[in-house]
Amino acid sequence: MAKKTEYKVVSLMSGGIDSPVATALMLEKGLEVVFVHFDSRPFTCTGVIEKTRELVSILAKRYKFKPKFYVIPHSKVQTEILEKVNHKSLCVICRRMMYRIAEKIAEKEKAHALVTGENLGQVASQTLDNLAVEDDVVDIPVLRPLLSFDKNEAIDIAKKVNTYWVSILPGSCCKFTPKFPETHAEKKIIENMEKSLDIEKLVAEAVKSAKVEAIV
Repeated sequence: MAKKTEYKVVSLMSGGIDSPVATALMLEKGLEVVFVHFDSRPFTCTGVIEKTRELVSILAKRYKFKPKFYVIPHSKVQTEILEKVNHKSLCVICRRMMYRIAEKIAEKEKAHALVTGENLGQVASQTLDNLAVEDDVVDIPVLRPLLSFDKNEAIDIAKKVNTYWVSILPGSCCKFTPKFPETHAEKKIIENMEKSLDIEKLVAEAVKSAKVEAIV
């Protein structure tokens, strides 16, 4: 394991393959990690939060640290988005809201950056245009260690750090994703859509409702 650095990051953790791998790569660099999970029930499959807890536990044991794990109820935010914006742009606006909320947690934790498992082009919505529009809402860096990885490379690392076998268990789907997601988001158009949302209130409520769970 790499020597500890003075840097702290907030990792956006899901129950899939990529975010635990991205987090592991940051831990290998010696960064301190705080975990944030957006609990999107009922917009996610059963078992996602349980898988995420187990993945955090695996990483904590492997890298020998006591994890701090925030669980943030996200369905209210998603419901507002679903009701008020063009469905094609659901993913982009949802991610922008996640980043805003995660940045508030980062401020609270005195963290220096956010970390995600996003991979350029691996998912239809993860394009350069979309990532740029999403990054625009935060003032701290968004680190994407897997940006240029192919899926097999991520899987190989997941197996090495022992997260793969949990990540592939049932319960990683997102029912919020539109059939034809936006792939070339434009900042002005997205901002115009967001005018129908009370962003400040939604972010404040999400941060207030965040719970820190003990992970063993």
